[in-house]
Amino acid sequence: MAFKLNVNGKVATVDVPSDMPLLWVLRDVMSLRGTKYGCGIGQCGACTVHLGARAVRSCQTLVSAVADAKVTTIEGLSTDGSHPAQQAWREIDVPQCGYCQAGQLMSASALIARIAQPSDADIDQAMNGNLCRCGTYLRIRQAVHRAASIAATTRLNQSALAGAAGLK
Repeated sequence: MAFKLNVNGKVATVDVPSDMPLLWVLRDVMSLRGTKYGCGIGQCGACTVHLGARAVRSCQTLVSAVADAKVTTIEGLSTDGSHPAQQAWREIDVPQCGYCQAGQLMSASALIARIAQPSDADIDQAMNGNLCRCGTYLRIRQAVHRAASIAATTRLNQSALAGAAGLK
């Protein structure tokens, strides 16, 4: 069956069974391999992508359920690694093995898009279910706070630029 998908801002048509998980469409059909297979039952978070503005487990999301929603994978978070979460992850040196990090970044970026200055409790709730076998949870929480700070500074700078442009 043919499905029209909007992935990372590009529209593509894929001919796959309607019950195929989005994870396999992304990895095997579209060759977007940044989204990882972890457990296959939606419990580890390695396969997290954005569906619209929500972080979802792509291993449990059927391609037929995606419809016209915008899908963002780790490859689409930013083209150059400049997303605040990616910057913070580098600054804090979060990854060890790195396998879970795409899912961690996708959950964190959805959180800071929804809550500008998340509390520790907000972070713990949003990141619950994103497992890290290396145990970098404290650095992940620190990086989410840093990403929120970077995002706030970026918003202020953009607002100042827009205001200055309006004065001319």
